[in-house]
Amino acid sequence: MHRTATHHQDGDLDELPAPQPVHYAEQALLGALLLEPQRLHELPGTIAPASFSNTAHGALFSAIRDLPLPDPIEHARTTRWLDAVLNTARRQTPGLTAAYIHQLVQVCPWPKHAGTYARMIEADHARRVLRAEAQRLAQTATDTTLPHPVATTLQQADILTVLIDGLAARFPPHPGPPPRTPQAPPSPPLGRTEEALDEETLLLATATAQPSEAATMRWLTPEDFTHPLHAGLWHCITTLTRRNTPVDPVTVLWEAQHRSLLTAGTDPAEVLQLLAAAPAGAPQHWGQRILQRAVLGTAHHAGIRIEAHTKDPTNTPYQLIVGTRRALADLSGARARCHRATSSPPAASPERTRAASPPPRAGPPPTAPPPYAQRTAR
Repeated sequence: MHRTATHHQDGDLDELPAPQPVHYAEQALLGALLLEPQRLHELPGTIAPASFSNTAHGALFSAIRDLPLPDPIEHARTTRWLDAVLNTARRQTPGLTAAYIHQLVQVCPWPKHAGTYARMIEADHARRVLRAEAQRLAQTATDTTLPHPVATTLQQADILTVLIDGLAARFPPHPGPPPRTPQAPPSPPLGRTEEALDEETLLLATATAQPSEAATMRWLTPEDFTHPLHAGLWHCITTLTRRNTPVDPVTVLWEAQHRSLLTAGTDPAEVLQLLAAAPAGAPQHWGQRILQRAVLGTAHHAGIRIEAHTKDPTNTPYQLIVGTRRALADLSGARARCHRATSSPPAASPERTRAASPPPRAGPPPTAPPPYAQRTAR
């Protein structure tokens, strides 16, 4: 009596994900190489076993690449080379069978398209590698165990930049729209922690008490703050300093009113109390802490954006390159401001003094009286 599959078993099979298009491109390429091994020389040199999404496919490609190519006439008559490929690939994936080798040969549409199949595989591999590096960037930016989180995060961003430069050399630009994946919302990815809010309030209090110090902090922008009210108050303080207007809690509160910061639910007395709090430390210290947190937030947000681009299968490699560079551009700006904040100001060059002009040389005595003397004589 034959066993019939139960409804539950059928449901399990139906839940298996369908193969992606790259799976069929890998099968077509391997089938082309198994049929006509000489076409291995037509493939780009950048394709490797790691380029394949399927482990068995990568093992087969490694065997095809490493074994000596057979004589075309002998290969058409015997399966000796195919048997060698199968036995070599089985060392990495014992589950490979001769039936699957036969299937690969059957599903290849045109062996002469092997180069096109290889470029398709490379494009999908680039998408996977880019997605993994973007995820690593987002994870690094939120790793609280790192001794130097900003430096480590920026190093990961540099890895992404090098990767994108390499992809740009392999995938030339083409006309077309930018990436179609919607950008992630610009909310602060790291959240409003109590520590972040405390540092922002300490900065506002110290900057109000020391406006001359705040005037030099052009590297800090309102977008670096996690609380909108704090961002607006910082804008008020910097605006007053640029106008050479007196800065104190009352003048900042007055400027905040003109900028519509005192909305419903915002008590002016509480804002005044925040600005008039006893200063602690220097504004530059708290500003640097806020900016470093903003750099991590920007890096986290860039990683999420890049990952979203890679998850959209309609984006071509060139569109992924454009989207990644745009996401990293914001991080580059935050990095430059962080470098200015932590770098010591350049030493002022000594003022050049003009050499004193030598005394005029004595000339011959005048032969005629000056004009006013002549007028007096008349």
